[in-house]
Formats: sequence, structure tokens, C-alpha cells
Amino acid sequence: MKFPSVLPLLLLISKDANIEAFSPTIMTPSTSTKLSASTESESNPIAINPIVKNVKVSATVQIFSNVKQMQAEGIEVTSLCVGEPDFPPPQAVLDAASKAILDCDTRYTAVTGTAALRQAIADDLLTRKGITYDPNTEIVVGNGAKQCVYQGVLATAGPGDTVIIPAPYWPSYPEMVALAGANSVILDTKEEDGYLITPEALRSCLEETKDQNVKLMILCNPSNPTGGVHNRKRLEELAAVLEDYPQIAILADEIYERLVYNDSEEDAHVSFASISPEMYQRTMTINGFSKAYAMTGMRLGYMAAPQPLAKAATTIQSQLTSCAGSISQAAGVAALRDVKEEEMEKNVAIMRAKRDYVIDRLSKMDRVNLAVPPTGAFYVLPDVSTYYNGDDTRLCLDLLEKKRLALVPGSSFGAPGTVRISYATSVEELEIAMNKLQDFLEES
Repeated sequence: MKFPSVLPLLLLISKDANIEAFSPTIMTPSTSTKLSASTESESNPIAINPIVKNVKVSATVQIFSNVKQMQAEGIEVTSLCVGEPDFPPPQAVLDAASKAILDCDTRYTAVTGTAALRQAIADDLLTRKGITYDPNTEIVVGNGAKQCVYQGVLATAGPGDTVIIPAPYWPSYPEMVALAGANSVILDTKEEDGYLITPEALRSCLEETKDQNVKLMILCNPSNPTGGVHNRKRLEELAAVLEDYPQIAILADEIYERLVYNDSEEDAHVSFASISPEMYQRTMTINGFSKAYAMTGMRLGYMAAPQPLAKAATTIQSQLTSCAGSISQAAGVAALRDVKEEEMEKNVAIMRAKRDYVIDRLSKMDRVNLAVPPTGAFYVLPDVSTYYNGDDTRLCLDLLEKKRLALVPGSSFGAPGTVRISYATSVEELEIAMNKLQDFLEES
């Protein structure tokens, strides 16, 4: 059977450009009209803010949108590009959301969230992570962890400031920094280290940037896109370095902290804010409900931070979006109060089995390297640099064209020569995807 070509849907790009290579361009009368309007807009006197013009579209979001477009046109695509659990939210979460709707719990809440949710978050952080926050002044509930990350950047960095971002990184981090008018400095990590930050590399980076007004360091733990987890010992080593740079705040993105596949307590996830009293005072902890509770569409996350930082984030949010949705917040309370630990552990076990399957399949593919297996999140970042002369974007384009398999090029994450695989999907879909990838590489 001959597949319809998807090449007309793809715009080829240079390696320096963003993922617009995956943007569908379907020529219809309405499209022609839009193109004409675009041409006319070149003489429009209204100018776009240069900061916005320099910001790239999120690669993962763009690819996911384009895959959905292709599927809507009847093209069958296997997608491992988006970080979204395939299991539904817990029943307690669904019941709480339904009850909130039926009870007409649909009004504005306080900007920082309902008292019930902030208290539930504070209790959860104390019980599981050993860190104490005042629910009245040190917790800010937002419309997803992504908003909370952005507000953390805005609260601490601006024009003339610098933010340290370890690579590989979530593609939104540098763009958020750019929107704040600040500069990003990329701290490269090594594949043989499991893409974890070493204290030596951190100190070297901070010494090299000591005259660049570094205000913030972003620490994604567990990591998107690598799945790497910095354990307590490593975090203590990083904290020891940061003690010599007291002006630097730490944004600890811990959205994947419940998805850790450790075999010993030594490798369990630890919140960076719990490492020491000094790190607590300098850390903004970001978390949410999308990954562990599969509440992606409910858009619910939070920042927990000392009062000055939380207050700054609250001020920003009050002028941007005000409160998170009241129905989502009711569901969040249920997630923290009513979902049994056994249910959470079951989901983690399922994810671990999927990870193990993908790692096993990748190990049998010629010239695919995974130096250190990931121990958290639901991503794998294998090295495929021996194919396509390391051009991961071209590889992903051909993979989508020839096999209808969507992966995200590692260059989008600051890791050229790799591809990010999300195993947060069904086992059946993973098997199809791994078969397609193996066939494609064997033919390449």
C-alpha cells in the first residue's frame, strides 16, 4: 500500500533554526488568503516586539500539533514526541472535578490558589520531601508548572542578567529567559556522566561567568529530556559549589519527582530545597499535577518558595492570569488527599516496565548508544550520531516521512546527534514504534 506523501507538510530548515520543519503547509483557498495577508502585512506599520520575534516556538508542542494535523487528514502516525501519560487521572481526581462542576464551584479563587489546595501542597511537601512552607505566603498555585517556571525566571532575572541552564534542557527554558530580557549560558553535561551536572563543571561554568551577573540557575531533576536523576550526594556536591555564589537563586523544576525508578534509598529523589537551610532560602521549587497524576489538560502547577520569592511570583501572576481554574484546583486537592500511595506506585511500576522495554530494544539496534540508562521521568535520549552524519533533524524528518514515526530531534534540547523518545504511551504503541525505528535504522 502506497502512503500519501507527507513531504508537502514539511518545511526544510537549517540546523540552526527551530522545529518549523515539522509545520504542515496544506495549500487550500483559505491558506492562500492567509499567505496573501501575510505578504500585505510586510508593509503594516505595527511592529512586533523584537523580544517576541526572537523567541522560538516550542519544538515538542509544534511537532505534537503537526502530528495531530496529519492524523486528522487520515495519515496514520506513531508518535513518541509528547510527554503525556497514557493512563487517565485517578478516579478520585475525576470525581472531585465533577463534584466541583455540579456544586457550581466555578468562581475566581485567590490569585495564589484556594486555601485548601495550598494547605494540601504544604502538607505533601512536608510529609514526602521534608520541607516546610507557609501555605498562606509561600505557595503560589498557577496554570501549570510551565507558568510557575516562567514566573520564577521573571522574578529573578531581567535585562543584563544571566541564567545558567544545564544541557540537555527543556526547550522552553532558554526562550523564557529570552522573554525576560536576560541571557542564557549553557552548562554542558556529558553522556558518560548520564548527563548529570558535576560539581567540577558547575564551578568552572560559574567562574567563567563571574562577570556576567548570574542571577539564576535552573535545575530540572529528574531531567527532561534525559531522565537522569541527581541523587542526594550529587545535590550536596552542587550545593557546596553554590555556597560560594550566594547571589544565585535556584529554580528546581521537580515536575517528574514522583516518577523515579530507584532500587535504593541512596538514589531516591530529594528536593533541592531540603539540602541545607541556605539552599532552602535560595530555591524556588516547581511541581505540578500533569505528569504523576495525568492531569495535563487541567493545567495545574505550583511554586513553593520563601516569602520574598513567592511574593514576587504572586505579583507577576496577578497581572498575567490571576488564579488557576477552580475546578482544576478542587481536583488537585483530591490528588494530594485522596489518591492512595498504592495507586501511585502501580503507575510508577508500569512506567518502569515501559522504560525497560525501550532500553532493551535500543540495546539491540546497531550504532545506537545509551551510555547510562535513565532512572526517572519517562524519556530516553539515545545517541544516534553515527547516522545522517549526526544531523538529528534530518533523521527525524526522514523517519516521519518514511515510517510515520514522530520523535523529537535532540538538537532542540541542546543535545545534537540524539533523539528524545517518550515512553509515556501504551505498550502496543511502543512495540510498533520500536519496530519502525529499528527498520528505519537498518535501512539507513
